[in-house]
Amino acid sequence: MVHLVLFQPEIPQNAGNVARTAAALGFPLHLIRPLGFRLSHPGLKRAGLDYWPYVDLRVHDTWEAFLAALPPGARVLAFSARGERNLYQARFQEGDYLLFGPETRGLPPEVLGRFPSLYIPMPGPVRSLNLAVAVGVAAYEAYRQLREAGPGRTPGRG
Repeated sequence: MVHLVLFQPEIPQNAGNVARTAAALGFPLHLIRPLGFRLSHPGLKRAGLDYWPYVDLRVHDTWEAFLAALPPGARVLAFSARGERNLYQARFQEGDYLLFGPETRGLPPEVLGRFPSLYIPMPGPVRSLNLAVAVGVAAYEAYRQLREAGPGRTPGRG
């Protein structure tokens, strides 16, 4: 399975929509504090609808706590408009952590520079996508690749 990670998300409705995507795919959702909202915020709950019982939610009090919780050898892929490679050039693997930054500022340089980074191509005039949309695009591409590969096969290798 793939893990979805929101670093210091600011907008509860975005986090709620990402939670719904996580539930739909069976991917754990990690939230790294500080959050721009309370976990009891009505917008968060409303956006997640009645799918919250299906969300494997993991909240980390700090960035350091998240890093300490990573299993040895875990691969983290950071998403940014300033990413190094196109999302569709990546080959996702079971156990990947897809890391997304806060809505108004993205991942800070010290976090972004620590991991391989990907960007979502946008051939039009738009600079960036809504956080929940970006997570959905990336999560479903990872799901597609892993489903296509099947058990015991590596995505992109037939």
